[in-house]
Amino acid sequence: MEGIVMAAQLILGLSILVGLHELGHMLAAKMFGMRVEKFSIGFPPKVFSFTWGETEYSLGATPLGGFVKISGMVDESLDDEQLASEPKPYEFRSKPAWQRLIVMLGGIIMNVLTGMVIFGFLTYSQGETLLTMEEVNKDGVYVGELGEKIGLQTGDKILKVNDKDVVYFSDATDMNAILSEKCTYTVERDGKEMTLEVPSTFLDELSDRENQDKIFIQPLVQFHIKEVMPNSSASAAGLEAGDKILGVNSISTVYFHDLKSALSKFADKDVTLKVEREGEVLDLPAHVQPAGTLGFMPQLEINYERRDYSLGTAMVIGTERAFGIITSQVKAFSRMLKGDVSPQKSLSGPVGIAQMYGGIWDWMRFWTLTGMLSMVLAFMNLLPIPALDGGHVVFLLYEMISGRKPTDQFLGVAQRIGMVILLTLMVFVFGNDIYNLIVSFIGK
Repeated sequence: MEGIVMAAQLILGLSILVGLHELGHMLAAKMFGMRVEKFSIGFPPKVFSFTWGETEYSLGATPLGGFVKISGMVDESLDDEQLASEPKPYEFRSKPAWQRLIVMLGGIIMNVLTGMVIFGFLTYSQGETLLTMEEVNKDGVYVGELGEKIGLQTGDKILKVNDKDVVYFSDATDMNAILSEKCTYTVERDGKEMTLEVPSTFLDELSDRENQDKIFIQPLVQFHIKEVMPNSSASAAGLEAGDKILGVNSISTVYFHDLKSALSKFADKDVTLKVEREGEVLDLPAHVQPAGTLGFMPQLEINYERRDYSLGTAMVIGTERAFGIITSQVKAFSRMLKGDVSPQKSLSGPVGIAQMYGGIWDWMRFWTLTGMLSMVLAFMNLLPIPALDGGHVVFLLYEMISGRKPTDQFLGVAQRIGMVILLTLMVFVFGNDIYNLIVSFIGK
């Protein structure tokens, strides 16, 4: 069932994004009087189609893509027959270069606008929950396995990232900062200030799918019991709302991370809990449940800032979030070309994306991930590879600057080379997905 939910979210998300991308091309083409022969979401075979005006609209049975067929344009269909005749007024090739440029950028612009709108409305509907670094640094940070790889230690107080003061905890985990050429963390440890340089190999660790669930850093948080679940181990042990669990056997559990770690070690075993109740310390026998829990709801003793925004302000913040994704993509791509990040670990195909959506339908996660994918698609389509929009843009810019238009024959050859490159990339990401699935299955 989880697989079906993953696939359904992937198909819906990509159908929305591809449909809007191709709509951007079509609207720009029609605006300049170009004939649009076909508009399709999904690739053949057709599920159904209808013709309205001069355009056939169709839905393809292969949902991971789509296309727009504009008369007189050398595109991925590699249909060169119409190019043998003289250009007609309604054809793409007969229009000025600046109009053709806008048509080729239409899909990218639509994806960017989609990402901006999605993040804007998410910000407007959900607001923001912010955690100041001042609040976190009362106790410092909990450092997981990934954080330890760059020299961080539990209890560190993070002061700066890349020599910039950290205002909010999210700044300390910002991918744009971590992807910088020389990322550094300035921390206070045992009253002394020190600077840690993030090794270039860390990016490879961070992008590895096997490390997706591993903790980098989280706030160290004290806690008390908010509510005890009925018929649970916590209830049987006599725990009450307001209690603080200070220890499990001989392990100190002042912080919630310590408690979770201790309970996982004693899963399905009897333990002694050291509990503080109204200033008195009690020893209570308890049985840890097989899942490594006791059965209570914690109240984390940390203060978050809640902010709600007007629609206009939310759109501005959403735009910043959207373009932050583009910035991180550019940096990640640059580091990949330099060999700091392994493409095998960082690139995901449809299977990997479906896994990111998850096996439970969560609309917040769905729209957040779809907004991110919209910006990623905009960036990927702008890459200067023939057969992608970015390849067409390069040739059009050359034409506008030099005054010389590449021949249709040259464009046809370039398109074929681009298709080979794209097909090679597709084989790589699909193969990488399958390989990772096999490794994950064997690991289980």
